[in-house]
Amino acid sequence: MTLSLSRLRRAVMGVSDAEATSFSRGDTPTWRHLETVVRTAVGGYHAVLDGSRFDDLIPRLDRTPVELRGYAYEGAAMGLTGLDCFLPGKSRLQAYLAGPGSPHIYMVHIGAGEALARLRRRPEVFMRRLTDPALRWLVMDGYGFHEGFFKPRRFVERQQVPVHLSPFARRVFDQGIGRSVWFTSGADADGISRAIAAFPAHRHADLWLGVGVACGYVGGVDRATVEALRAAAGRHASRMAVGTAFVAKGRLRAGNPIPDTDLACEVLCGISGRQAARLVDRAFEDLPDTPSAPAYDTLQRRLESSLAVAPSVTGDDT
Repeated sequence: MTLSLSRLRRAVMGVSDAEATSFSRGDTPTWRHLETVVRTAVGGYHAVLDGSRFDDLIPRLDRTPVELRGYAYEGAAMGLTGLDCFLPGKSRLQAYLAGPGSPHIYMVHIGAGEALARLRRRPEVFMRRLTDPALRWLVMDGYGFHEGFFKPRRFVERQQVPVHLSPFARRVFDQGIGRSVWFTSGADADGISRAIAAFPAHRHADLWLGVGVACGYVGGVDRATVEALRAAAGRHASRMAVGTAFVAKGRLRAGNPIPDTDLACEVLCGISGRQAARLVDRAFEDLPDTPSAPAYDTLQRRLESSLAVAPSVTGDDT
């Protein structure tokens, strides 16, 4: 791609560093970790704007350190989805999902949702094009994360929900909002707890699930913080565990496990990351999908039930 075209794409579709890091309010190791995560995702997004041919793009993404690489692939999915929206034709995202993005399939779906939020497209219309009946709901998670992260006054402080979302989509939207609160609260247990407590009670379970996703995938906190979050979640701690177990599988599939995931699984699930991933595999088996019981909802319910008896069913950790 020519330099001028790259600059034009960045001018029209890019995310400035100031916008990406506007959430940060400190110079602690945790805030710096969160900033690095966001910058890595934005870097993957911009990599697509600079050139979307896979033979050039993927080597650039793979220069990212392994533990952060999922974020780069997430950002690239955001960029490819954006190009698909502007330049109709053969889907770049579908080719990415079927090819080099497959190991990072969880993060790819999330990145697609972030692009749809940024471009003000309706995610449920887009989701119908995707083949996996469970994982396609991660598009909605990404959509919610984007809105909570970039528009916290509207979607966190004023607690708005897009009116065009279906009932279950609203729940997964809240899971993305919960994940965004991890960032905007600086992964602070008290800040996260206060933010969620301000929402109506019927939204708490899904918000806490999103916190569990962030705790397991993003990490950046110590055991005491994870334990404080488990206590603050109260009866929703089992929902946190579902989110953490789910991303343990995502990191294992992508080949980028981190100690923080095992820590979160140990505290929230009572098992290791590998054991949690095996439970996720079992939850996916023969997964039905109906309008009244979406596959992703059934998956989460199965996982919550299996985690309740996890120490007796997982076996050894080999």
